[in-house]
Amino acid sequence: MDDRSSTIVPAAGVASIASPINLVLLSLFLVLVYMRLRPAKPIAATLLTAPPPTVFRVFTPPQLLPYDGNKGMPVYLAVRGNVFDVSPGRNFYGPGGPYEIFAGRDASRGLACGSFDREMLTENVEGPLDKLEDLGGDEMEALRGWEERFNEKYLVVGKLVPVGHAEVEADEVKA
Repeated sequence: MDDRSSTIVPAAGVASIASPINLVLLSLFLVLVYMRLRPAKPIAATLLTAPPPTVFRVFTPPQLLPYDGNKGMPVYLAVRGNVFDVSPGRNFYGPGGPYEIFAGRDASRGLACGSFDREMLTENVEGPLDKLEDLGGDEMEALRGWEERFNEKYLVVGKLVPVGHAEVEADEVKA
């Protein structure tokens, strides 16, 4: 009998399951599972703070003037007596925007006529409001289109009345 047949030789290439490469792969797998299943961060920590509430109020043209987007102010403009907060469209209506001439003003005539000229604005803000009586049918239709667009897109924050109007004094007493 041969001595070699009585000894058992281990098979070549058989490795233990606890090899270093398997431990690294298992660790990587556990990290990936943790990253996928970990609890989400609290939603409250990522929410933006709400803007201050907007109160509906009565404006006169001089009271509307500061709302032109400068000095951190919101951007308001009036169309046919309604004052709209167009701050979300600040890039159009605020400083440097194509419609900036209307910020803090009654934009009705300029929008109706499709003009950005200063002559479209009421020069004397202390005087009566522009009644738009001399506008034609096409201009009034254009103005109604603008007003509908503003009503769909922006918040009405007040109404525009002339200086000395009874509602102005009543509104200032409440404030």
